[in-house]
Amino acid sequence: MSTEQTQVIEKPPEAAPPPAGHEARFWSPRRAPAALVAVLLLVTAAAFLYDIAAVRAHHPAMHWRRELARQLARQPLDDIWVLVGAGLVAALGAWLLTLAVTPGLRDVLPMRRSHPDVRAGLRRDAAAMALRDRAMEISGVRRVRVRLRRSRVHVLAVSHFRELDEVRADLDAALADALHGLGLAHPPRLTLHVVRPGRKG
Repeated sequence: MSTEQTQVIEKPPEAAPPPAGHEARFWSPRRAPAALVAVLLLVTAAAFLYDIAAVRAHHPAMHWRRELARQLARQPLDDIWVLVGAGLVAALGAWLLTLAVTPGLRDVLPMRRSHPDVRAGLRRDAAAMALRDRAMEISGVRRVRVRLRRSRVHVLAVSHFRELDEVRADLDAALADALHGLGLAHPPRLTLHVVRPGRKG
């Protein structure tokens, strides 16, 4: 007589994903500005270190450093070129600070997490195209223009037949469903306008 044994394997409960609306934006690596600044700093530091080492070894300072010190000693602080140079350096520093403290990647909208270890994003133009295609499925809609921002989506629809109130109600329901289907962590608010086509001539 054979005895069958059944083994029950219990699956561990999955970790709950974070609540919607708490996803941060994607940070851009910004390789090009970082590489440019690193190269400029490396070249400048290497030139100054080489010149300082040469002076310490009882060699004359390089011509460009003597000329730079001479020009800086002669130029008054209110000279136009000094002010322009200081403004450019300040603008460059402000630009670099802005790049350092902002996430970038404004065209990638964060999506809700279905798994705690996976992050997903949707490009803004792809989301706008999906909303436009959904709006074009509504009867009476001839043309649609969608402008998608981080917090608001502006939709302008042109209807050539049917009552505008009916088209607006159908569009409002369809676009609300489409926005929910995109799975965005921060769903934008919908602004909808429905108009008649302009007369030719």
